[in-house]
Amino acid sequence: MGDAGGVQHAAGSPPPTVQSLTDALTGTGYLADEGLATVSWLAMRMHRPLLLEGEPGTGKTALAEALSGLLDVPLVRLQCYEGIDATQALYDWDFPRQILHLRTVEATRAPGAELDTVAVEESLFDERFLLDRPVLRALRASPAVLLIDEVDRADDEFEAFLLEVLSTYQVTIPEYGTVTADPPPVVVLTSNRTRELHDALKRRCLYHWIEHPGLAREIEIVRTRMPGLSQQLAEQVAGAVHRLRAGADLRKPPGVAETLDWARALDALGRDRLDLAGAAATLGAVVKYREDIERARDHLDRILAG
Repeated sequence: MGDAGGVQHAAGSPPPTVQSLTDALTGTGYLADEGLATVSWLAMRMHRPLLLEGEPGTGKTALAEALSGLLDVPLVRLQCYEGIDATQALYDWDFPRQILHLRTVEATRAPGAELDTVAVEESLFDERFLLDRPVLRALRASPAVLLIDEVDRADDEFEAFLLEVLSTYQVTIPEYGTVTADPPPVVVLTSNRTRELHDALKRRCLYHWIEHPGLAREIEIVRTRMPGLSQQLAEQVAGAVHRLRAGADLRKPPGVAETLDWARALDALGRDRLDLAGAAATLGAVVKYREDIERARDHLDRILAG
């Protein structure tokens, strides 16, 4: 049985209501608003993939991690990148081990005995030589959470492959057979919207756009994830990040993960408030480009004065 936020449910089974899912997510340290909790609950109930779009650092990947924790099932992650193909996502055969197997068969064959080529060929595609990649691993391990991260980095052909798999939750391996997930895994796709995804994939999914949290919610997130942090420091760090996002014209505005990193850095240094010296010394926790650090430094006086 899983136990997240005081909500009891069988492993792999979603909580019975949207509110209980919200409570369970809170128990993992993930604070979801009503819209996100509702679409997540529906995705699990309807066995539909959940497509999350939004700026980097808004908590898309973290939601899949939280769902894995509260459902008490494995998290299988497929990190997409330019040029990824179905083989890298699905399966491959362990060629070196297959060669060793052939040599062993040959070495142990009785002198003069005829080689059963059909049996040998079948043995080459035994499960022990099958290398399952993330998609196949999730189908075989289900119930599981399959995170398809940054799907917008992949190309059209890979989208078509995903659409086929997510329509049936099964794949056919010619030498091995058909693998069907029952029940289907919980599938979370994330996109930073570096390009538009095709309508066919979007229609297959339930969709939600994740914004950066409001100031009050971000303070609550920091306090939930770092309960030992002072209220003053949590408010100062979250407020400074909000002002950096809004007014510093950064190449990559910081996300919630960077807010937490900044708070952790200051806490590790023993700071109980955000001052100019501490902020300047720890900017590398919250912004990641040289030009962003320079722009952030230019804004620190105004931010801390405000």
